[in-house]
Amino acid sequence: MNPRLEQLQNLTRRHFLGKTAHGIGAVALASMMRGQTLGADLPTPSPTDPLAPRMPQFAGKAKRVIYLHLTGSPPHLDLYDYKPELVKRNGQDCPDAFLKGKRFAFTSGVPKLLGTPRKFAQYGQGGVWLSDAIPHLHSVADELCVIRSMTTDQFNHAPAELLVYTGSPRPGRPSIGSWVTYGLGSENQNLPGFVVLISSGVQPNGGRNSFGSGFLPSVYQGVQCRSKGDPVLYASDPQGMDRETRRMSLDVLKDLNEMQQRELGHPETATRIAQYELAFRMQASVPEVMDIGRESAATLEAYGAKPGDSSFANNCLLARRLVEQGVRYVQLFDWGWDFHGTGPGEDIRDGLTNKCATMDRPVAALLKDLRQRGMLDETLVVLGGEFGRTPFREGRTAKGDILGRDHFPDCYSMVVAGGGIRGGMMYGESDELGFSPAENKVNVHDLQATLLHALGFNHERLTYRFQGRDYRLTDIHGEVIRGILT
Repeated sequence: MNPRLEQLQNLTRRHFLGKTAHGIGAVALASMMRGQTLGADLPTPSPTDPLAPRMPQFAGKAKRVIYLHLTGSPPHLDLYDYKPELVKRNGQDCPDAFLKGKRFAFTSGVPKLLGTPRKFAQYGQGGVWLSDAIPHLHSVADELCVIRSMTTDQFNHAPAELLVYTGSPRPGRPSIGSWVTYGLGSENQNLPGFVVLISSGVQPNGGRNSFGSGFLPSVYQGVQCRSKGDPVLYASDPQGMDRETRRMSLDVLKDLNEMQQRELGHPETATRIAQYELAFRMQASVPEVMDIGRESAATLEAYGAKPGDSSFANNCLLARRLVEQGVRYVQLFDWGWDFHGTGPGEDIRDGLTNKCATMDRPVAALLKDLRQRGMLDETLVVLGGEFGRTPFREGRTAKGDILGRDHFPDCYSMVVAGGGIRGGMMYGESDELGFSPAENKVNVHDLQATLLHALGFNHERLTYRFQGRDYRLTDIHGEVIRGILT
C-alpha cells in the first residue's frame, strides 16, 4: 500500500481535529464570537468583486466622504482665524522669537507682520468666527467645525499635499480615498468607489499620486471624471465598435485573464478583470450621473453651476450627485489658492474676494443640499489646503502694494462638517499672532485618523501588508480628535 494512503487511514477523528485546530477551531470560535475575531476586524475584499460593499470595523457615523481641496492653500488668517493682536501690530517687524531656527519658502530676513484687512464677525449659535470673504458660509456656520490648530511638517506644495492624502511626503503610498474604498467598497457597482474631479484646469500638486492607490490593488485608485466632454477618458467604445461587440471582446479578455489568474494567481489580474467590467457598466451609468442638466433651475442657481462648465461649482453639485448614487469617496481639487501676492489675483483683498466667490457659494449650497436630503449626517465633508499662510508679508512682495503671505506649516485652519462631526464650533487655538498652536494641537495624521474613525475604522488596524510589513494611512502616528466628534 502507498505509505501516504496508509498514514491517512490510520488518522482518527482526534488526530483530524487536533491537526486542523487552526481551521475548524477558528471557524467555531468565529461563529461563537459573531465576527469579533481579528480576521473579521480587517477588510477582506472579494477577489472577483473587490468593490463589493463591506462592513466597517465598527458602526461609524459617516458612510461616505466629500473632500474639497483648495490647491495652493488659502490664507486661513483672512478666512477663519481672527487675530486682533496681529491686526493691532500690522506693519511691525516680526519678533525674532518667531523666526529663530525657521525656514520659509520665499521669505528671509525680518518680515513685517500682516494683520488681516478682512472684516470678521461671529456667526451661528456657536459663534464661529468667519470673514467677509466667505459670506455664504456665514449661513451654514452651525454646520461647520473649524479646526484652528492644524500643523504639518512640510512647507512645499507637493510633499505637503502628499502627506495630507497618503500619510507620507514621498510618492508611492495609497491615498485616503483608496484606503476608504479598500475598507468599505462601493455602494454602487456601476460606478467607481473613488471619483476625482478637478477644476481650474490644473492637476493637483502631488499629481496622480494624490489620488493613486500606491501598493493597494489598482482597482482602488481614484477615477478622474470630467464635467465637460467625455466624463471618463477611454471608457467609451472605440470608433466602429458597438456595445454588443464590446461585450464580446470583454468576454474573451475575461477568459484569457482568468486563465492567467489560475496559472499565476497574481492579485492584479483579478483587478484587471474587475476594472474592465466596471468600465463597461460605467458607459451607461456615468453619463447619466454626470449630467447636471437633470437638476432643477433652483438647484443650479443655488450652486452657481452651469451645465457644460468645468467649474468648482459644477463639481460640488456633481459630488452630491455621485455620493447620492453610492460613490464612497469624492475628491475635488481646485487650483488657484496660492496667495503670495505676486499679482492682483493673489492679493488677500480683492483677489481673495474674487477667488472665494468661486468656492463660498457652492460649498454652502452643498452643505444645505446634503442637509435637506437627509444625507449630511452620514457624509463627511472636509475643506482646506495642504498647509497655511504666514502671519507676515511674503518676502518677495513685501515692498509692493499687493498683500500676500508665504507658505506656513506651523499653524493653520481646516473645516470639517457632517458625518459624526460636531457643528457650530471652533476647535483648537493659535497664539495671539497666529504662529503656533496654543491649544489642542492637531497634526495631519490626527485628521486622517479622525476621518477613518468617522467611517468606522480604527486607523491602527486598517492595514495592508507590503514588502514584509503592515502599512497604514497614518504610518506610526495619529490620534482621533475626540473633541470634535458627536
